[in-house]
Amino acid sequence: MMVQSSYWRDMMTLTKPRICVLALLMAVLGYSVGSPDGFSWLALIKSIIGIGLVGGSCGAINMYIERDIDALMNRTKNRPLPSGRMQPRDALIMGAVTFVIGTAALWFWSNPLTTYLGVATWFLYLFVYTPSKRLSTLSTLIGAIPGAMPPLMGYTAATDRLGEEGLLLFGILFLWQIPHFLAIAWMYREDYAQASLPILSVVDIEGSTTSRQIVGYTLALLPLSLLPTLWGVTGAWYFFGTLALGILFLVYGGLLAVRRTRVQARKLFFVSLVYLPAVGALWIWDRVPRVF
Repeated sequence: MMVQSSYWRDMMTLTKPRICVLALLMAVLGYSVGSPDGFSWLALIKSIIGIGLVGGSCGAINMYIERDIDALMNRTKNRPLPSGRMQPRDALIMGAVTFVIGTAALWFWSNPLTTYLGVATWFLYLFVYTPSKRLSTLSTLIGAIPGAMPPLMGYTAATDRLGEEGLLLFGILFLWQIPHFLAIAWMYREDYAQASLPILSVVDIEGSTTSRQIVGYTLALLPLSLLPTLWGVTGAWYFFGTLALGILFLVYGGLLAVRRTRVQARKLFFVSLVYLPAVGALWIWDRVPRVF
């Protein structure tokens, strides 16, 4: 029984549950933003199941493809495949099955547009972003494209169209990911170097380019995140709350630019984790009377 329990726990690990949970929260935000007058819990749950399964497929097949890299890094060497607890074939089968079921769920329970976005996300993540990590420092930017899809998919699940608010959510998440992942890359730069991955934090030894990108993208995020209020979509709670969070995010990005240490990178990482769900909560809070 213990062996079986451990196996299923490893199967769950293949889906990268922390990333999946964050993606699903963003999809819920997108659905809520797209449903000011006709919020349906059943439709939301059906859409989340499809989005979650496609996301889980991305995680499983990514681990299958990168099992050689994972074996070289301390932070990933204990994952199910590099540790030898699971056969690569099992991960591949799981990824394929969840992709098929997830795509079918989106097609029959949501709409074709959301399904197309899900397939595009899956393809970009596995066959553009994943190989680019071995080739170029641009991989972070490339990966931010599929990474920003969940709120847009949630929005299209509610509206069956690409609207301004959905695209704005995509833009906010895209910009947020750069400082978030560069902070992670700085924290684990030795691991990435050991795996010979040309991540920016590895190539940029002094950290000047990494610092400029962190500050630049965090600075660009600030005005973009305030657009919902300027468009009349959200109110004062969102505007001033998001402004304060954006300034905090920018300050910690600036501190990392000045003190390029792992400790400072970890602080920026945690601030980024606070920023995103807080902004989403503020957006929904301003729309509570209309959503519910």
